[in-house]
Amino acid sequence: MFFEKKTDEKLHNGSVLVGYDLNNDFAQISYCVYGDNSEKVETIATVLGTKQYNIPLVLCKLKDGGKWLYGKEALNCTDEEAVFVTDIMELARKGEMITIEEESFDPVALLALFIKRSLSLMNFITLPENIGAIMFTVDKLDDRMVEILAKATANLNLKTTHIYFQTHTDSFYYFMLHQPEDLWNYQVLACEHNGRTLKTYRMERNKKTTPIVVLIEEQVYDNVKLPDEDEDDDVKASIYRLADENFMDILKVQCDERIVSCAYLLGDGFRNDWAKESMRFLCRNRRAFQGNNLFSKGACFGISERLEPSEIGKEHIFLGADKLKSNVGMNVRRRGKQSYYALLDAGENWYEVHKECEFLLSGEENTISFVITPLTGKRAEIQEIVLEGAPVREGAFSRYEMEISMNSVEYMEAKITDLGFGELFPAAGKVWRKQFEIL
Repeated sequence: MFFEKKTDEKLHNGSVLVGYDLNNDFAQISYCVYGDNSEKVETIATVLGTKQYNIPLVLCKLKDGGKWLYGKEALNCTDEEAVFVTDIMELARKGEMITIEEESFDPVALLALFIKRSLSLMNFITLPENIGAIMFTVDKLDDRMVEILAKATANLNLKTTHIYFQTHTDSFYYFMLHQPEDLWNYQVLACEHNGRTLKTYRMERNKKTTPIVVLIEEQVYDNVKLPDEDEDDDVKASIYRLADENFMDILKVQCDERIVSCAYLLGDGFRNDWAKESMRFLCRNRRAFQGNNLFSKGACFGISERLEPSEIGKEHIFLGADKLKSNVGMNVRRRGKQSYYALLDAGENWYEVHKECEFLLSGEENTISFVITPLTGKRAEIQEIVLEGAPVREGAFSRYEMEISMNSVEYMEAKITDLGFGELFPAAGKVWRKQFEIL
């Protein structure tokens, strides 16, 4: 018999969902209203009435009075007036203390300060207590980045427990999930240029599976270089021409022998009209869009899907690099009937997995079996944990608590704790652990 522990709190309609895009250069904030208006996502402009969405990821500490400024307000200061902190994400990843005027600062605390100050822009939209959930989206999520974001958000004193993290790749997927299906009936290509490097995301669906498996292939290119602002016009023209040629070659490879329904050009690297020949090729048989708020919008849609999956969301599953590739469950007896008890679902982010439940074993049972069913075409398999040395309580049940977590995207760990069974059979205090691969 199983008893699942549930801790999630429900959001009420009208709560505001916030998508927060964060990278080493800037942040961006989108939002929507949970419920009827969750399909309508808006992005906060730093200048009213414009599409200037990027909030420069920079802080400065004024030399006179020690006040901290952020974003464009910080950039308006001079070196004589303030001490600047840039590359905050990289500094946080390194974890080295920053010295400013003989005072040391934790870079993660400075990142939290920037996030807190920038989130104050939401005060023009709604009251802080109305923010029901927030999703932070970054380029990559590894152990260190998860740790950084967890520490930074813990210092924000947000009034919600619905705080999530996902990659830009996840945000691209959730954004497309909420677009008209004719745009992603075949493959979709997104090209992001930050002014230094080009990154492509190519999304495709396997419609032969149930649910439909979505895969996104990522590639990074460093040969689409753009000129510096201080270059003379002839040099700029030559560099732009070469960038256009190289971008064209990339597009041809990405679209070769594939049907691409549409393409998205993202980032400040596409601000200037340099990709003339590439755009002609791209728009020849498909639709193309240009913008820079896809990831923050996709973060909002990601929250919506977590809280209440849409019908089309239920029909699809995205198996990205951080996603579980298998379903994990157990064949158990519930209310006298044999049934399958789902523990983990393919498509979950490995770093967010934490499952708790309690169960009873009767008589001399001492083995727990897990059914692992890959969605990658491999055969299902059984993994077992033998509770060696478990107390034998003849004619009675033994009660256990099980905690499931992930050490990486490939390895699951189960922790089993003996809870005893009432006053007659007190807990023996024994704990069993086992780690196994679930690819």
